[in-house]
Amino acid sequence: MNPSFAEKLRRLRTEKGLSQLQLAEMMFVTRSTITRWESGSRMPDAAMIMRLSRCLGIDAGTLLGDVTEPDECPNVIMVDDERIILSGGLPILEEVLPEASVIGFTRSSEAIEYARGNDVALAFLDVEMGKVSGLDLCRELQKINPRTNVVFLTAYLEYSFEAWDTGACGFLLKPITAEAVRKQLRKLRCPLKGMNIL
Repeated sequence: MNPSFAEKLRRLRTEKGLSQLQLAEMMFVTRSTITRWESGSRMPDAAMIMRLSRCLGIDAGTLLGDVTEPDECPNVIMVDDERIILSGGLPILEEVLPEASVIGFTRSSEAIEYARGNDVALAFLDVEMGKVSGLDLCRELQKINPRTNVVFLTAYLEYSFEAWDTGACGFLLKPITAEAVRKQLRKLRCPLKGMNIL
C-alpha cells in the first residue's frame, strides 16, 4: 500500500472536479480501478501513471515519485475502437478477473505501446478496428510477447475462421458476458499467473 500516492491522486482528481467514474471513463478503466488506486490497495504501472498525468493535466513526475512498488497482478487489455463496447466490456472483465489490472484502448497503437512496456497476459481484441485489424494487432502483440493470450471480439461469426490462423486462444461474440469470458479463460494457452479461474 502507498497512502501517499492514494491521497495525492484523490486530491488531484477532486481539484479537477472529476468524479471517480469520470476519471475512469477518460482512462478506459473501471471506476473500481480508480477506487483501488485511491485506497492504496493497488498501484498503477508506469503506463497508467502517464495516462493519469495526461487526464489530470499534470506532470507525470508528480505521481511517479510516490509509486514505490509495482503491482504484480496480470495485465489484461481490451482493444475496441468503439467506446461503448469498452464501457460495457471493462466492468465484465474486472468482475471475472478481480485480481487483474484491466485496461482499455481505442487505438491499436496505444495498445502496442503499452505492451512494449508491460507484460500483457491477456488481450481481448475487436476484429474490425479501422485501418489496423485485430488480426494484425494480435500478430504484433505476439511478436512482443509470444505468451500473450488473445481472445477476439466481434459481432460477425464469419471472422472466426481467419482468427484461428493467428494463434489466438478464443473467440467471443459481442456483447460479451461474464459467463462467456469465464469459459474462454479455461481455454488459454498460457494460464494467468496467480489467477484461480472457476
